[in-house]
Amino acid sequence: MYVQLKGQIERITYTNEETGYTVAKVKVGGRGDLITVVGNLIAPIPGEMIAMSGEWIRHPRYGEQFKVAHYQSLVPASVYGIERYLGSGLIRGIGPIMARRIVGKFGEKTLEVIEHEIERLAEVEGIGEVRIGTIKKAWEDQKEIRDVMIFLQTHGVGSGFATKIFKQYGSRSIAVVRENPYRLASDVFGIGFLTADRIAEKLGFSKDSGQRVEAGILYVLSQLADEGHVYYPYEPLIQKCEEILGVDRGVIIRAADMIADDKMIVIEELVSNGGGFEEATKGVYLARFHHAEKDIAARLQALMEAPKSIPKIDQTKAVEWVQGQLSITLAPRQIEAVRSAVENKLMIITGGPGTGKTTIINAIIKIFSRLGVKVVLAAPTGRAAKRMSEATGHEAKTIHRMLEYSIQKGGFQKDELNPLDCELMIIDEASMIDTILMYHLLRAIPPQATFIMVGDVDQLPSVGAGNVLKDCINSGRIRVLELNEIFRQAKESLIVVNAHKINSGMLPLLKPPGQGLGDFYFIEQDDPSEVLRIIVELVKDRIPRRFGFDPVDDIQVLTPMHKGEVGVNTLNEELQKALNPADQSITRGGWTFKLNDKVMQVKNNYDKEVFNGDIGRIRRIDSVNQEVIICFDDRDVPYEYADLDEIVLAYAVSVHKSQGSEYPAVIMPMLTQHYVLLQRNLVYTAVTRGRGLVVMIGTAKALAIGIGNDKTQKRYTYLRRRLD
Repeated sequence: MYVQLKGQIERITYTNEETGYTVAKVKVGGRGDLITVVGNLIAPIPGEMIAMSGEWIRHPRYGEQFKVAHYQSLVPASVYGIERYLGSGLIRGIGPIMARRIVGKFGEKTLEVIEHEIERLAEVEGIGEVRIGTIKKAWEDQKEIRDVMIFLQTHGVGSGFATKIFKQYGSRSIAVVRENPYRLASDVFGIGFLTADRIAEKLGFSKDSGQRVEAGILYVLSQLADEGHVYYPYEPLIQKCEEILGVDRGVIIRAADMIADDKMIVIEELVSNGGGFEEATKGVYLARFHHAEKDIAARLQALMEAPKSIPKIDQTKAVEWVQGQLSITLAPRQIEAVRSAVENKLMIITGGPGTGKTTIINAIIKIFSRLGVKVVLAAPTGRAAKRMSEATGHEAKTIHRMLEYSIQKGGFQKDELNPLDCELMIIDEASMIDTILMYHLLRAIPPQATFIMVGDVDQLPSVGAGNVLKDCINSGRIRVLELNEIFRQAKESLIVVNAHKINSGMLPLLKPPGQGLGDFYFIEQDDPSEVLRIIVELVKDRIPRRFGFDPVDDIQVLTPMHKGEVGVNTLNEELQKALNPADQSITRGGWTFKLNDKVMQVKNNYDKEVFNGDIGRIRRIDSVNQEVIICFDDRDVPYEYADLDEIVLAYAVSVHKSQGSEYPAVIMPMLTQHYVLLQRNLVYTAVTRGRGLVVMIGTAKALAIGIGNDKTQKRYTYLRRRLD
């Protein structure tokens, strides 16, 4: 039989935002001590009064607990309760100090004043017209968000998503979810098809409803795009949809035809050419990828055919002149690259570390600048752009910033109608550019401009869908200069030497020559828990003491996987404990973020001008305004609490996320438990991220497995064929 209790929440011990499961300490009348309450509570708040029905249970470890079956939130009854309630962070604009002042002024009538006479808050010291407006909006939003939370909780979704859903749809939230819960999967970051499907099932949507199957096909294609595919072969796609959706093939085919008619997907007959497309007589694209891929091919073709705006010059004299300017003697392959840049409208320079790519870029910039040509430099990430600026002495921007994204005006402002002011465009780290970004970039390059892509084609392909640089090289249509000679100075670095050995399928030299400090080390260890301990010790103490690197800013741990003892998640938890003693913290989406934490953005946020892979530091946690201030490249960016699912800890990151970045020191675990993910280009990419020091910890067997596996996962793209 259930027991009825009424009490006031004193503190929250634990709450899971996704499920709503909460452990709380509650003060119940007639009991001197606080009771432990467990169960699903909707966004519980200290100071909140709740009426509960449930049963007493005894936990083997934590003792007596009250397990809540049903509960109802009540208005706080006491002045103390109201102060706790308002000061808990519930209302943006009111923190503990301001809550004390407000309750001190209005006492038990505080909530009534906020509800009906909010302008009277001006009587409280420190509250002006602007803050009253903030509090009024937050109070009204909170009431509506609570309704959304209750509705979602009823349909099996935790309260953590309620704020994001409310932010997307406002007062229409419940109506939108009732009408088509599958919209959540495409509209709200963090809510995927599977979550939307759970809601839909609770709302009574049938398994084979058109809305479900159409949304399911789009979900499967989106998941495949996240794996790098621009399109997917028709038959394997139908089979995947059958497995995931659990409906008949005929239902899926009809739904695919419907969304193709609605131009949400494109089903295209692909010409078999015996070069890897034999199995794909028909390909299925999300519409945006189909348009982007076709447009990339057309614009590259147009660039090659359009007349060159730069006048012809004597290439031999230009090479002699630039060698004098740079006080160097260019190698034959470098001279060929400079000549090609002068001669061709479209060109790719590729090569590994130490092969002189930066020297060539500098030589090309010198020659073109002397001709009065407008030169523009860019790279996919902030770190790569900064490095390009430092290496050339010319300003380089991220591609996103160069194309002037504006959320207010809706999209990139630079395009064919408002092109970039440039006659020479040089893009570094071009292997990172995915299909969608290349589409937007090419739209903004004027036809008469010369376009040079520089990158290492042997690194991992872009995080986003496509394999643009490799497809362009393999098409045979674009002038390609491959650099493979390591220059004398670079040969002194074991990082550079070993990177090239790995790329050639050879085991690296594992012991640095001589007695001095080297820049490449391999520590043999096969016990994952011991590898974890050594990594923490290296980052916290051994490397800073011996090499002088800062443990947070200079040392980056890279790992092949997310889960496991040496995966991203565990490494971040352990490194956070070891490196960040700060007390102030906030928990969101399974992560606890602390003041001064090193964090990474995991999705492009054009509004904030922060992009997937950008690394920053938490500078302030503001409980009053419910925001966290994160510094990216000397720029403070505010995040509302609801936006923190775009952020993860970054003491350790995946190798994929490290693309385009260089770090003074890199540490990487290499164990056979990673064997599924170990590939030559992954090991090569990790090693080339280290500028001054690379330390690998693991087994030579795991290293050999990775280096021996050069069968990179196939990405379905058709760009190479479109360029033929």
